[in-house]
Amino acid sequence: MTEAKMYYETDADLNYLQGKTIAILGYGSQGHAHALNLRDSGVNVIVAQREGGANYKKAVEDGWKPVSVAEAVKQADWVHILLPDEVQKKAWEEDIKPNIKKGAVVSFSHGFNIRFKQIVPAYDHDVIMIAPKGPGHLVRRQYEEGKGVPCLIAVEQNASGEAKNLALAYAKGIGGTRGGVLETTFTEETETDLFGEQAVLCGGLVELITSGFETLVEAGYQPEIAYFECCHEVKLIVDLIFEGGFAKMNYSVSDTAEYGEYVSGKRVITADTKAEMKKVLTDIQSGKFANDWIEENKLGRVCFNKARKMISERLIEKVGSRLRARMSWTKK
Repeated sequence: MTEAKMYYETDADLNYLQGKTIAILGYGSQGHAHALNLRDSGVNVIVAQREGGANYKKAVEDGWKPVSVAEAVKQADWVHILLPDEVQKKAWEEDIKPNIKKGAVVSFSHGFNIRFKQIVPAYDHDVIMIAPKGPGHLVRRQYEEGKGVPCLIAVEQNASGEAKNLALAYAKGIGGTRGGVLETTFTEETETDLFGEQAVLCGGLVELITSGFETLVEAGYQPEIAYFECCHEVKLIVDLIFEGGFAKMNYSVSDTAEYGEYVSGKRVITADTKAEMKKVLTDIQSGKFANDWIEENKLGRVCFNKARKMISERLIEKVGSRLRARMSWTKK
């Protein structure tokens, strides 16, 4: 397998951003980091944020004069859409499409609405992605420390012939080329991101932790002990894997723990589990998941809200909340 090319500082030129006004739509986790980092990199930025919420107040505190999406788009040569996936189509149809300049750059940090054709920009727009692989607070902090969170870039539409250079320049402006930039496609980023969230990071991990906790409690062990063993220590293990892969994790745990990994891991995550993962991926690739999520929002999120409530009522959440309240070392 050929090793993917990584792009760094010398591969990107901030001059591609000079003379352009970039509108950051949404001042949430990613939005605030992109806007501040680009401003500190000498780029002219406008922030669009709905008045009245905490994000609006934060934008003002950070020195911005937030405007509506429509107003920001009118002024911009480049529109970076960081609104929630489920509201982007409405914003596009009502506020962006009627006001966007001919030939303006349209960019995203997640490909959902392009991949599933909820948004279809005109032929004269460069359509690109710049996706930091870390939360916004980390994107900002790393930039301030002279470092950077790695990014993905992608080009869906190359109207100008310079779309890739524009994506690299934006990545440099937010610090991404300090950490390294990997090129992908809107399809690959969207499908792998959704799969990772559903099968491993959110769906899979939450159910694995909960099932382990419930198995111990149902066997008569104290819920507090079960919480520490099946939930609290997950962060410690993940940190080791993050720092040095499975090898560092196994080096750092006891030989007993490592042996248990070898003899029991595949009893829990079986061939049937992997078969279900493939079905999850198929639902993503076919558009079934996207269609279901779009429909769920149209119907008022009845299933979504019911599931959120059920999770909040699990014993593990109540025990965890009680224990975390006593963990002064976890608080800033």
